[in-house]
Amino acid sequence: MFEKVLVANRGEIAVRVMRACEELGIETVAVYSDADKHSGHVRYADEAYNVGPARAADSYLDHEAIIDAAQQADADAIHPGYGFLAENADFAGKVEATEGVTWVGPSADSMEQLGEKTKARQTMRAADVPIVPGTTEPAESAAEVEAFGDEHGYPVAIKAEGGGGGRGMKIVHSADEADEQFESAKREGEAYFDNDNVYLERYLQNPRHIEVQIVADEQGNVRHLGERDCSLQRRHQKVIEEGPSPALTDDLREEIGEAARRGADAAGYTNAGTFEFLVEDDPEREAGELLDADAEFYFLEVNTRIQVEHTVTEALTGIDIVKYQLRVAAGEELDFAQSDVELEGHAVEYRINAENAADDFAPATGGSLETYDPPGGIGVRVDDALRQGDELVTDYDSMVAKLIVAGSDREECIARSQRALAEYDIEGIPTIVPFHRLMLTDNAFVGGTHTTKYLDEHLDPERIDEAQQQWGTEPVGAEREEDVVERDFTIEVNGKRFEVELEERGAAQLAVGGAESGAGGPPEPAGGGEESETVVEGGGETVESEMQGTILSVDVEEGDEIEPGDVLVVLEAMKMENDVVASHGGTVTRVAVEEGDSVDMGDVLVVID
Repeated sequence: MFEKVLVANRGEIAVRVMRACEELGIETVAVYSDADKHSGHVRYADEAYNVGPARAADSYLDHEAIIDAAQQADADAIHPGYGFLAENADFAGKVEATEGVTWVGPSADSMEQLGEKTKARQTMRAADVPIVPGTTEPAESAAEVEAFGDEHGYPVAIKAEGGGGGRGMKIVHSADEADEQFESAKREGEAYFDNDNVYLERYLQNPRHIEVQIVADEQGNVRHLGERDCSLQRRHQKVIEEGPSPALTDDLREEIGEAARRGADAAGYTNAGTFEFLVEDDPEREAGELLDADAEFYFLEVNTRIQVEHTVTEALTGIDIVKYQLRVAAGEELDFAQSDVELEGHAVEYRINAENAADDFAPATGGSLETYDPPGGIGVRVDDALRQGDELVTDYDSMVAKLIVAGSDREECIARSQRALAEYDIEGIPTIVPFHRLMLTDNAFVGGTHTTKYLDEHLDPERIDEAQQQWGTEPVGAEREEDVVERDFTIEVNGKRFEVELEERGAAQLAVGGAESGAGGPPEPAGGGEESETVVEGGGETVESEMQGTILSVDVEEGDEIEPGDVLVVLEAMKMENDVVASHGGTVTRVAVEEGDSVDMGDVLVVID
């Protein structure tokens, strides 16, 4: 077994992996960006190394910086978690080529074969696993989208090869949308996954999202751990996951599970992974009716990593999937047979995102956890990394925690979930806890008749507004204690992190960099004692950024005449692409940003006269 593992991720998944390591007697190493120097995963690890600035491309996505940190720490393995570099075959190959460091995951060759969606579709087709009608080679132009739509009908899904969670996927409803959506999908694929290849699929009208957890060792043993139903999604991103699916018969469940095992065998897959399928639901199906073996299902993709919702399967099977990832990577053989896998009861995972569901799930742009008191009790698990008083880091994704609830059956699980969500006390930032509480009273969700399109196309938004008013909390400002001020200082020596704590009482003065600052006073701005501000030349009204993020594209130039609703810039924030549009017409007199720029909330983007 390994002696020291570097976790190439952040937040709750990094802590989740570190906890598994600790139980196996393995030391842990964290990596962090400048934005994350006070984050929970850094506190939890035995060691921590800075790998770059806040921008993910310059830190968590920097191959050389991550591997260098592992070598500095003398780590003998790297676990990627999910997101960031977890499905990057190029990075996995570099780790495999690094002497003394093991990659915790499937091989780089397997990741390339299955992680890139077009190659995965080719493999599944050869293994007689049904696939959604679509292309098995990357699409080269918008003209191919139009031709595909003419042949198979609209809507058409354009998907990034390295994509997942709805990122890098665009839906084309007619030929006149093909060009814009094609370029947008390629842009997201490049920004999020360092791969701008896209492929095409027929977009199913009424699908359920069913996925099967796989664990396979290097001795040829493949096990599936049952299915999870991830059909409750908004904008193609999962918000609630559960298992077993409330919509499948045992026969259909077994058929899908065996298809996943067959696909894993054909690909020579090792370690943990998830085979995802779409099941065509019957729009006339009522609560209590189940989809039988005659229902059509199609392979969607393979996630060559651990997934956010792996916790559901752990609750059902009692199997610690992360520990088995580490054991398989260390060369150990699986110590259980397929017949040993039993799913007991029911489990649901609720993603506790820092978002306001009543505002179209808009992510929080800052704040701190003034109160953070998670629930407990029988059948309740919380995976998190933040603690009360922590500042919310908004540079990456909006997830604060995951609440996992298990019961003897779905009815008990829902009742226990209602209790746990009511207990979950978070103040200082918005969360989607009110939305989750609403879903537990929603007929479609409780009856198990919802599909992936339910939230976006059928749920009445006024019900979300009412839930937010009833159960939501408003962000509150932080209060600073006057008499006693605790300060945490971070010192970095050769990129390694050390922490020093200092407590100031009364009117104590602290000298920092030769300057004195009063206890509780604001810090000096970087670069000198005088505050700096961005001066934007040009008259007219300014369009400011409403969130922190990175400029993906600038769609206007100085002198352009624009109309209300025109896209000015495209901003990447919380791993999602956001169009910044003009609220009124006029002439662009100043463009204050360029592609690739990082911006903060309130920064001027464009000036319109």
